[in-house]
Amino acid sequence: MLSEIHAVLGLLEGGFGELKVLVVGDLMLDRYILGEVDRISPEAPVPVLRHVQRYERPGGAANVAMNLAGLGCQTLLAGFWGNDTEQRELAAFLDTAKIDTAGMVTTGLPTISKTRIVGRRQQLLRLDIESLEKPGAVDQQRLLERVVALVDKVHAVVLSDYAKGALTPELCEAVIRAARAKGVPVLADPKTPDFSKYSGATMVCPNLNELSIATGVAAHELDALLVGGEVQRKEHELRFLCVTMSEKGIRVLSDEGAYHSPARAREVFDVSGAGDTVIATLAASLAAGLKVESAVELANLAAGIVVGKVGTVPIAHHELIAALTPSSRVRFGEKILERDGLEKRIAEWRAAGESIVFTNGCFDILHVGHITLLEDCRRFGSKLVLGLNSDASISRLKGPSRPIVGERERSRVMAALAAVDAVVLFEEDTPLELIQQIKPDVLVKGGDYVVETVVGHEDVIAAGGRVEIVPTVEGFSTTNIVKKMTGAC
Repeated sequence: MLSEIHAVLGLLEGGFGELKVLVVGDLMLDRYILGEVDRISPEAPVPVLRHVQRYERPGGAANVAMNLAGLGCQTLLAGFWGNDTEQRELAAFLDTAKIDTAGMVTTGLPTISKTRIVGRRQQLLRLDIESLEKPGAVDQQRLLERVVALVDKVHAVVLSDYAKGALTPELCEAVIRAARAKGVPVLADPKTPDFSKYSGATMVCPNLNELSIATGVAAHELDALLVGGEVQRKEHELRFLCVTMSEKGIRVLSDEGAYHSPARAREVFDVSGAGDTVIATLAASLAAGLKVESAVELANLAAGIVVGKVGTVPIAHHELIAALTPSSRVRFGEKILERDGLEKRIAEWRAAGESIVFTNGCFDILHVGHITLLEDCRRFGSKLVLGLNSDASISRLKGPSRPIVGERERSRVMAALAAVDAVVLFEEDTPLELIQQIKPDVLVKGGDYVVETVVGHEDVIAAGGRVEIVPTVEGFSTTNIVKKMTGAC
């Protein structure tokens, strides 16, 4: 239990927005190409991937920055990128997240990117684009000067080291010296075996393998490894050494002794980016003045949330709020939600490890086809969100004589069904904005669709979710019922 839970909730609900955090390091673009494999190429003994979906996400230091922005911090990013398509795609993500990139230096080298080719959830190949050359002395000096100038303006600094050349020993030394002079905490995520590069930092955050390489002690010899970590901490004048230990939790070493935060038991889908989430949460917490124990507990909680997602997905502050705030039993009348309320409810569910299913429709006159669809939806997850077309939306789609039943009454009827966990109205012609907001794990539509024609399928797949098509019940539709009622057939 967090000893400063009320202070933490206050920060998450707005206090982090007062903080400025600088991320310096190696940023990259993570690209994913997903497809189906059902045959071997006749040209060579390799699988043939039939392309289904492609998407991109910020990676490396850029993912740390995205996590800080998700926590509500004013985030600044410094590092190297090129003048190419990958840079423009990466810049668009950062701009959308309102991340300040004034510290970035454009070089003649390509923007680092990693393309993962995935078939049936199995990675077949990774294609990396990066130069073996390091940025020139002039570019390195430009970055150093920009970063040192930015230290003056922030409340914390993260050194996100992916060993790609941005964080030279000279830059790290200059940043740590400038930050210490201002009383600004510096946290480093190491990818080099020599921790002397981060000497004088507030906190260094290795995982077990990184600490093993730095100390020469086998990762499975945990007690000896942590003793070696304490030697490293003192030798390099680190205030804290924070060791992430996967399912064993997080251990922080300091002059006051060791503090251990056990991992929260939950289903793990993907550990990608969990370290970035940890160091971002720690940086925001220490910048806000939280005790290190509370910072570690919060970081552990955040990591537990992101590993329950598929792919590299940053944390969001409302997910942590939901995880820290017990929710009460939902009565059927409380199932009908506005957009803001739905977002909070989904955050609570995700924090509790629930999977979110979404479907939508007019549901003007409820019939057996609708009930079958909703029952089928529950097979794909633990919570079902129903997007309901508003009256105005139905009139535009179906004509001025529809709907037969008003939106208020339709909402109440749908909320009364046991299969439905939340009902939300949307005014638009399609639920695309709603889907983009809630990012369901599974998007479900009836059998008169194929995946490619389902609104929002690209967004759901890009976020690591999936689309399911369920069979329709033949002979049942609202249109046919209306025709019978009016004597049209």
